[in-house]
Amino acid sequence: MTTTDLPAVTTAATVPGPATPYQNDIAQYWNHEARPVNLRLGDVDGLYHHHYGIGDVDHASLGDPGDSEREKKVITELHRLESAQADVLLNNLGAIPRDATLVDAGCGRGGSMVMAHQRFGCKVEGVTLSAKQAEFGNRRARELGIEDSVRSRVCNMLDTPFGTGEVAASWNNESSMYVDLHDLFAEHSRMLAVGGRYVTITGCWNPVYGQPSKWVSQINAHFECNIHSRREYLRAMADNRLVPQAVIDLTPDTLPYWELRATSSLVTGIEEAFISSYKDGSFQYVLIAADRV
Repeated sequence: MTTTDLPAVTTAATVPGPATPYQNDIAQYWNHEARPVNLRLGDVDGLYHHHYGIGDVDHASLGDPGDSEREKKVITELHRLESAQADVLLNNLGAIPRDATLVDAGCGRGGSMVMAHQRFGCKVEGVTLSAKQAEFGNRRARELGIEDSVRSRVCNMLDTPFGTGEVAASWNNESSMYVDLHDLFAEHSRMLAVGGRYVTITGCWNPVYGQPSKWVSQINAHFECNIHSRREYLRAMADNRLVPQAVIDLTPDTLPYWELRATSSLVTGIEEAFISSYKDGSFQYVLIAADRV
């Protein structure tokens, strides 16, 4: 199917909504979410993300502590780091042809989808339980004139409308902690073509630590999610014909983002849990790229 064959995008939900009470709770959580840390960063350049950042902070760009524009500069720098994270994910998708279909599972407000289309020129489909997020993402696609190629749907990522083997590459960017991993990877494996690439960037608790730490428990409670261990990711991939090609520890790369965010006006109260758990080794930030065999 070409991009011109896509049905017209509407803001209304046209597919089934949440399938379980928990999914309904998550849908309502994100339908009502309007944190400045997500919206003000996106206002910088119109790319609205729902993930964190990686890379060294450009302290020279922030100016002096007493600079009246410093807070604005901090927000710009935080946004640069979160877009850098999306770039790293896209780098690990490999070569993507222009006639491919990509799927962003748990697409948020669609920033990564826009970046993927701008890079590869292909069709990008996003799924989210939140009608509000889907409407936001589709509105931005129309504003950018790419609505024929970039579309968000209200949809359960465990039961997507895509055909078997239809998708060239797919990803979860900080969204896999809301679902059972075996169910999730079974669906990615079904929709991916043989040889297709799956990438996830996620926080996971470190099995070497022994059990989820108190910090991980705080993060779970804050986001109403269930963080998995690194071992669970690898086991569930192996059970679903997804063979890891790269496992990258991004923990040292994400700490600068959190330490800068903790000094900004955008704090949400969860910053200490992330910083402390990354430093004590109980929590890790990882990228896993796997091929469908």
